Order: sequence, then C-alpha cells, then structure tokens
Amino acid sequence: MAVPKSKVSKQRGNKRFSANSKATSANLTACPQCGELKATHRVCAKCGYYDGELIVEKKEKKND
Repeated sequence: MAVPKSKVSKQRGNKRFSANSKATSANLTACPQCGELKATHRVCAKCGYYDGELIVEKKEKKND
C-alpha cells in the first residue's frame, strides 16, 4: 500500500532523489585559435574568438 507523501520525511525523500543525481565536470575543448582549454559553446577567454570569428577585442596591459 502506498504511503501518503506528507507521511514521508523530507530527509527520506531527499535521500531517494540524491542517489540518482551526480555532479559532472564541465566539458572542455581546445580553442582552435590558441589551443587554450575553454568551455564548449563559449568565447575563449584568452584570445576572444568563437567559431572562427573575433568576438571580444582583447586589450593589452601596459607594464609601466
């Protein structure tokens, strides 16, 4: 016989659902322009390219 949802404690219900969920690592790929590892479908933080096009213009730092 089924137990009403309100009779199941929060801890017991959370244990049941957490057993099936696992954290996964981010998918990283090499940037075709500079070779740096980057997240998929994101602009490269090092060179600013995405899908072969320059998206973000990088500023050079001045060392005075």
